[in-house]
Amino acid sequence: MDNKKRNKVIWVVVSIIIAIILIASITAWYIISNMDKNQPDEVFNQYISYLQNKDYEGMYSLLSESTKSRVDHDTYVARNKNIYEGIEATNISISNINVNADKKSSTYTVMYTMSFDTVAGSLSYDYTMSFDRQDDNKYYINWYSNLIFPDLEENYKIRVYSNYGSRGDILDRNGKILATTNIEGIREYPYEDVAAHLIGYARGISSEELEEYSGKGYTESSIIGKTGLELAFEDRLRAKNGCGIYIVDENENTIKTIAETDIEDGEDIKTTIDIELQKSIYNEFDGDNGFSIAMNPKTGEILAMVSTPSFNPNKFVVGLTDDEWNELNSNNNTPMFARYESTWVPGSSFKPITGAIGLTSKSFTADENFGNSGLSWQKDSSWGDYKVTTLTTYGGSANLRNALIYSDNIYFAKAAIKIGQDKFAEQLLNIGFDKSLEFPISMSKSQFGDNNQFASEVQLADSGYGQGKVLVNPLHVASIYSSFTNEGNMIKPRIEYTDETEYWIKNAFTKDAANEIKNDLIQVVDNANGTGHGAKISGITIAGKTGTAELKSSKEEDGEELGWFNAFIVSDDDSQQLLTINMIENVENRGGSHYLLPKVKNIFQTYLK
Repeated sequence: MDNKKRNKVIWVVVSIIIAIILIASITAWYIISNMDKNQPDEVFNQYISYLQNKDYEGMYSLLSESTKSRVDHDTYVARNKNIYEGIEATNISISNINVNADKKSSTYTVMYTMSFDTVAGSLSYDYTMSFDRQDDNKYYINWYSNLIFPDLEENYKIRVYSNYGSRGDILDRNGKILATTNIEGIREYPYEDVAAHLIGYARGISSEELEEYSGKGYTESSIIGKTGLELAFEDRLRAKNGCGIYIVDENENTIKTIAETDIEDGEDIKTTIDIELQKSIYNEFDGDNGFSIAMNPKTGEILAMVSTPSFNPNKFVVGLTDDEWNELNSNNNTPMFARYESTWVPGSSFKPITGAIGLTSKSFTADENFGNSGLSWQKDSSWGDYKVTTLTTYGGSANLRNALIYSDNIYFAKAAIKIGQDKFAEQLLNIGFDKSLEFPISMSKSQFGDNNQFASEVQLADSGYGQGKVLVNPLHVASIYSSFTNEGNMIKPRIEYTDETEYWIKNAFTKDAANEIKNDLIQVVDNANGTGHGAKISGITIAGKTGTAELKSSKEEDGEELGWFNAFIVSDDDSQQLLTINMIENVENRGGSHYLLPKVKNIFQTYLK
């Protein structure tokens, strides 16, 4: 290569190296000069994040020096906090973001739409936010009050006005007030302990509830149903308060209405409850741990729901003292517990159900004689030492009627075995076991066996007379017992006063089976030897079944006993329709289920006056 070509190559190489060095220098300078520089959209996003999290201190840190010279820290934080929290701004969201940049003047603006919910409804506005780049090479926000509301000037204020609607009343079937709001705006319950579990109570909303019901119009001053019908009908009882958000000037003159909602009073709820019957039942059960449900078996109307012991809901409204709360909370008799919402061992009150299933499934006939077995019985030696025991022997045939009259455990153990494990389980599921009952107040589901299957023949036998692992909900039992007056159809219980009568489960039992059980239960009360004879009322036909459920792990030990008496009037007179499901705890040494007979008799007699 000659010198001329060599020099040319060297020149090219040097030029390339110089170019590389120059580009690298420019790049390094750009990186270094922008190392501490943020971007306007990043500042904007951070500001919105602070706003969504109510971090007004963080918002202030992003403001330009020119803004801070106009608005000091405390003024800024107080103004934003008072306005955003005063209007109860929630669910703040941003959309339609558009960034405009003038690189020559280093001026940036972000145009955006901000939407949010307030105490007076949802709002949405378009905003423009401008930025300054300061000596530290970072961008900061030029803030004015119109970034809160576009029409809000620096000397203007936001005012929120509320007009409170009235919560709806709860009424009994005759229009008597069960819950109301007085002229001081306090919720009142005139019948106090008598209907406390049923009606429940309403009081100020908690912070947790306010978060749970966000977006549904509740405010920090809202009253909300906590238990019972106050909770069940909350959406209809609650008032929607009228509210206005306004911009006012320094003289409190309204400049602009931002949002406004009208008052909506809550709806009055008329129930099927007969408060006089409720009082009658409460007076009979007061002093005991128990429950009673009274229902019209033809219409499903709930006439009374009592749980004892009880409490005064008015004290919850005005606020319990520490001593009052501790007394309620530590009371072994659990006065806050609505007993009829739970499930319980039914004992012999379950026997009519076993009988109806046996007849419906044609596992046996009503007249079939199962054979007298004395006071104890086991199927065979495969049961080991276990035997079913009963309390009374009787003469005559061991048929269904006699077994119900004398409450023969052995008969119904045999009946369950005749029905069989699979068929008994299937039929129990068909009549609502392990099903949720559609009712405003949530009720526990009736269950049986182990996960609704019988684990053994012994468990099946014990289940036939309401022991084993059978657990029933009282309202469900009321529906089952109603089938004995409705030709085998189970009525759907209801507590709102309407004309809509419907069945929950049609053809739960055959018509013949239901009528047989009804007639047999009449004899349980009419027959002098019947276990329910103590509830007989002259001139009135009562059908019923007693039950003493044992809560113990073995036959040898002494345990708590639950006393049951489920009864209904048999009549074609619509004004005399009444079915009651009744249970009292700890009836051992008090006559067992017989302890309830005079109480239930008094309830029927009072109702029929």
